[in-house]
Amino acid sequence: MTQTSISSAAALAEMLAGTGYLADDGLATVGYLALSMERPLLLEGEPGTGKTSLAEAIAEAFGLPLIRLQCYEGIDAAQALYDWDFTAQILHLRSVEASGGAGLSVAELESSLYDQRFLLARPILKALQQSPAVLLIDEIDRADDEFEAFLLEVLSTYQVSIPEFGTVKADTAPIVVLTSNRTRDLHDALKRRCLYHWIDHPGLAREVEIVRTRLPHVPALLAEQVVRIVQQIRATNDVLKPPGVAETLDWARALHQLGRAELDLASASASIGALCKYREDTERVSAALARMLG
Repeated sequence: MTQTSISSAAALAEMLAGTGYLADDGLATVGYLALSMERPLLLEGEPGTGKTSLAEAIAEAFGLPLIRLQCYEGIDAAQALYDWDFTAQILHLRSVEASGGAGLSVAELESSLYDQRFLLARPILKALQQSPAVLLIDEIDRADDEFEAFLLEVLSTYQVSIPEFGTVKADTAPIVVLTSNRTRDLHDALKRRCLYHWIDHPGLAREVEIVRTRLPHVPALLAEQVVRIVQQIRATNDVLKPPGVAETLDWARALHQLGRAELDLASASASIGALCKYREDTERVSAALARMLG
């Protein structure tokens, strides 16, 4: 199946559901538009709301390779694009010298050093070379302005120019998904290039459905109890990091691993490390669990 064979938002939602990813109507619609219009999809939202998982689900649904670029402070174009294998180039030079130059001129020798076999493709170049593929640019908000400007140029043309090698252009535009936890605002120029969607924490019924879909072996009662507790924790706004869907799944899986068919205070407290990642949150949630389940 190719990227252009998707016929509607409902068809995309059905394909994603087949991978275990449940997309609501808004997300399915913007995802379908991004695919059909060959536009990058920019997803913002709190950590753990399924932004990265969507890119993984799209790759799985379409049977495409997933190429991930993890952004971080200080990342630059070279780390996202390509590098040269200097060790292999030096070995090549020594081999040529040992063979008496192999009849190569200086220009030919220099050209041979920048053959494709010595080119180390980083994620963006890989995506252009291997497309159709899914290119996940994860946590773009952690990169700086210069990297954003570089991305804007690449996403406008889906090609890059390598001075020693030439221009590499994708035969088919890759499916591009950018994610942001909104630790800073992205520039308007990059946002205009993309279709945008904010992913919020799901409501009670949808989150229960997600747990039941992703963890069908977890008893229905336990799944509902876990989700209700998580929803209450998020609603209090009293934790440093509200648990995302990923943490809900981890907690439900941990409780099931402990052999629980329903929630009780002892097992909930013992497994709280699957839900909370800060000491302060652990203390607050443990106290809340004592009130709810005690």
